[in-house]
Amino acid sequence: MINLRLAVDYIKHRLRSKTRHGVHSPFAYRLIDKVIYDFHAKPQYDKIESLREVLLRDERNINITDLGAGSHVNNNRQKQVKTLAKNALKPAKLAQLIHRLAADTKPDNIVELGTCLGLTTAYLATAAPEAQVISIEGCPETAAIAEENLSSLGITNSGILVGNFDKLLPGVISVLPHLDFIFIDGNHRKDATLNYFRWCLPKLGEKSIMIFDDIYWSQGMKEAWNEIKAHPDVTVTIDLFWIGLVFVRKGQAKEDFRIRY
Repeated sequence: MINLRLAVDYIKHRLRSKTRHGVHSPFAYRLIDKVIYDFHAKPQYDKIESLREVLLRDERNINITDLGAGSHVNNNRQKQVKTLAKNALKPAKLAQLIHRLAADTKPDNIVELGTCLGLTTAYLATAAPEAQVISIEGCPETAAIAEENLSSLGITNSGILVGNFDKLLPGVISVLPHLDFIFIDGNHRKDATLNYFRWCLPKLGEKSIMIFDDIYWSQGMKEAWNEIKAHPDVTVTIDLFWIGLVFVRKGQAKEDFRIRY
C-alpha cells in the first residue's frame, strides 16, 4: 500500500533539495561529494548482499516482539524471515551509505538502536573493523537470527543487547567515554526519538555523527527531526529524506541542508 503522506513529503523534498553543487560549506560539500555520492562498489558489499538474498528466501517463522511504533507494512506478530527481510531491512543503497559514513568517521565505537536481522550491523562493523559495535534489538527471536548472520559473515567486533531501548541505552552511554557514531533505527515515536538524542548529546564530540532513520515516517518523527535541528548544540544537519545526519561541530556555522539522494 502506498503511504500517500510519505509520497507527498518525498515530492516536496525533491523539489526543495540540492545536490553538492548547491552547497557552499566545505565540510558539507566534502561529505556529500566524497562519501554520500560515492557510488563505487566496495569489497565488503558483496558478502552482505549475498546474505540478503539468502534471507529473502528464508521461510522460517519467528515471533515478533515490537516495542516501538510498529510498521507501515505488516504488524502481524508472527512473520517469516523472508517477509522481514523484504520489508524491514535497509535497502542496499541506504545500508551502503551508512557503511561509508562509518568508514569516513573512523569511530572507536558505534551504537545502533534496532538490529533487525543484522545486515546494517554488518555494514557498520565492516566499515570500522577496529570499532566496538553495540547494537540493541527489542525482539529476542530477531536478534537470534541477527547473531547467526553476523557469525556467518565472520564479524567479531559487534555485540547485540536484547531488550527495551529506554532501559538499555542509558547503560551503554554511561560506560562509553564518548559517542562517535550513533544510528537510531527503532521506536519511531517523537518522545522516544528526542530522548535518545538528549541522552546521547552530552557525549558527542567534534567528530561524532548521529543518524536518525525514517525522519518523515510520521508527523511525530517530522516534529522530532525539526526539534533536533533547532537544538542550539546542533550545528550541521543533512536531510537525505530517508535518514537525517546530525553534527555538533562547535566551530561550524549553523546550517541545515536538504540533499537529493
